[in-house]
Amino acid sequence: MAAAQEHLADGADETPIPFRQAVEALRAARLRPEIEIDPTPAPKRLAPFAYALEAAVVERGAGPDGEDRDLADGRLVVLHNPAGDDTWQGAFRVVTLARAELEPEMGSDPLLPEVSWSWLTGALDARGVHYGAPSGTVTRAGSYYFGGLAAREPATQIEIRASWTPSEGAGGVPDLAAHLAAWCDLLCQVAGLPPATVDMPPRGGVVPLPQRRGAQPR
Repeated sequence: MAAAQEHLADGADETPIPFRQAVEALRAARLRPEIEIDPTPAPKRLAPFAYALEAAVVERGAGPDGEDRDLADGRLVVLHNPAGDDTWQGAFRVVTLARAELEPEMGSDPLLPEVSWSWLTGALDARGVHYGAPSGTVTRAGSYYFGGLAAREPATQIEIRASWTPSEGAGGVPDLAAHLAAWCDLLCQVAGLPPATVDMPPRGGVVPLPQRRGAQPR
């Protein structure tokens, strides 16, 4: 997160204090060791202020030649409009993407979209974060290989795109560390990892994703 702090310092005089404090709070997030996370260029036209991170769930030494491979990856963007936004119903908005490959039989489950959305809301609830105005999509796609690629097994991809408005605390600053931790929990779940213990008891039920037999190299 050191690089994230340096990136935030650019244009610090013009950056609203609530936004600076919210982004700095990301450094306090306690993430699983399987998560690799780095700052990435943020979109410039969605809000006056934005900050973005990309993350991957990495399985160490799991490749055929002992290399690491990604089980899931995604992106988290924090948007801020000091004047507020009627659509967001607040001054901040969290926009996320999470994606992974699944076993084909999992992808054929007709309840997969509804269950996948429950993984997101369950992860947020389990971390005890407060939010409003959630929206998003769940997309699944199957890949079949022919010709020179015919030896490859069919693959099913899932992609969860979502956004929500984090509740603001003292000084108008949301607890983005908790939101980031919840989003990383979602990434681990779509990657097929077993649940990790969080600091507080989960609230509500989360439908677990069966652990995959193996991930395809990405």
